[in-house]
Amino acid sequence: MTDTLPRQTGAAEDAPPSTAASSRVDLGDLRVVHTRHWFRWSIGIVVLFVVAQFAWSLVTNENYEWDVFAHYFLSEPVLQGVGITLALTVISASIGFFLGTVLALARLSKSPLLSSAAWLFIWFFRSVPLVVQIIVWYNLGYLYPTLGLGTPFTTDFWIVEFPTVQLISAFAAAILGLSLNQAAYSAEIIRGGLVSVDQGQLEAAAALGIPPRRRLTRIILPQAMRSIIPNATNEVIGLVKGASVVFVIAIPEVFYAVQVIYNRNSRVIPLLLVAVVWYTIITTVLSIAQYYIERHYARGTVRVLPPTPLQRARHWAGVQWARLGDSETGPAPLVGVDAPVVAKATFQGSSNDAKNSGGAGA
Repeated sequence: MTDTLPRQTGAAEDAPPSTAASSRVDLGDLRVVHTRHWFRWSIGIVVLFVVAQFAWSLVTNENYEWDVFAHYFLSEPVLQGVGITLALTVISASIGFFLGTVLALARLSKSPLLSSAAWLFIWFFRSVPLVVQIIVWYNLGYLYPTLGLGTPFTTDFWIVEFPTVQLISAFAAAILGLSLNQAAYSAEIIRGGLVSVDQGQLEAAAALGIPPRRRLTRIILPQAMRSIIPNATNEVIGLVKGASVVFVIAIPEVFYAVQVIYNRNSRVIPLLLVAVVWYTIITTVLSIAQYYIERHYARGTVRVLPPTPLQRARHWAGVQWARLGDSETGPAPLVGVDAPVVAKATFQGSSNDAKNSGGAGA
């Protein structure tokens, strides 16, 4: 005796086709709708209007006296003033950051004497205004008519002796004031960069037996530079403009030079614009240098460095040229930005995984 169930062939044949295949949608047929940032566009239009209005006033307002500006922009006194400003900046920044590095290391020293002396130096020169420091150095001969070497705690300079007025000129007083003031501020910048590095880096280097000097120069300082550079560049830019205070001791830097000129011809605004444009040029050059220095020291923190503005401009030009149809191949992708770089890395990782899995299976 056999029991057989009835075959439900009719139900299977009459079943509707699966909806999985029919519900597939080609994503390429979908229309991309971009998000409309109305607030962002409104603010951008307002800013563009303000900039255009200001640019229009620069061209149409005759009180700017652009002919006077063009006449004095490359004049000999102004160029000499720019040269003195750059000389003051370079010399003072070099001395200041060198002393600042020594002071920062002294602050971090385990010696209480060195640490206290460095703290007192930083405290004093950050407390006294820069213009006061420069005037004191310029009038140091009033306190000490002569300087030299000889018997300690006496004025018997039997080794060498110099009149203070001849030894400390106006330029030397400006360098002393700017350098020592800069050293006090740069010491804290460098110290902050050094302490920002993970303590484990120093402990690991010490465990490997690396000498202290090499630990600092090869491990700690390169990592600290990424946080030191932005603040250090701000200090240098501030030093460029802060050098204008040396006009109190009659050093003909760029601001003093334009002051002398507009006191003679009463053309205040165009001469001040000369100084503003020169300061802007110097600041722009320093900002570009800051970008590339930061990019250099970012190699240890990012896998691929971001493209430079020149590389971005070349890539944009290549894209526009390819859109014209004159190029058979498109522009090369920007390294570190475009998705194909990531896709390539992913593909390589997948192939390596496949090789490893294949080897394991074998």
